[in-house]
Amino acid sequence: MAASRTGPRNSLRRRQRSVRVTVAVVLLAIATLAVLVTLPMQSSLWLSIGAVLALALSWAALRMMWSEVLESRRENAADRAAAAAAYVELFNVRAAEQAEFATAMTERLAEAHLARRELEGLVAQHQGRADRAEATVATLEKTVASLRAGQSDDLVAWDEQATRRTTQKTTRSSSRKALKGA
Repeated sequence: MAASRTGPRNSLRRRQRSVRVTVAVVLLAIATLAVLVTLPMQSSLWLSIGAVLALALSWAALRMMWSEVLESRRENAADRAAAAAAYVELFNVRAAEQAEFATAMTERLAEAHLARRELEGLVAQHQGRADRAEATVATLEKTVASLRAGQSDDLVAWDEQATRRTTQKTTRSSSRKALKGA
């Protein structure tokens, strides 16, 4: 646990002791020493001088420490303001990324919906063609069955009808192709 406190992160966050703090500690040590030196003398003059000196040095040390605390608070406030500005910038970047992502996903969803609609249309078109083809096959199967039943006269009539239908379909499809090409 002691190793984690001396890690690189902690050393970056920990501030070096200020000169003011060191001077304040030295002043308190001198004040204590002055009182301790004057006590064995038991002279009121020396005790008074030691007490006044201790009081003055203590107030000077207090003032230095107070200045250090205020400076520390200002630095911490500046650090917090810089962190807040960084978070605002990060939030703006993330908001822009989110908007870009939402736009891209909306476009992809619209494209997928359009593709689905097109495929549904193609399925319906092919289903219609399949239904028509099934109807034609059913008609042809009935015709073949009736021809096999012995109605050979109808064979010639059926052949003529099939030829007419084929020519009509060919004419229609060629006119459609001509319209599409124009």
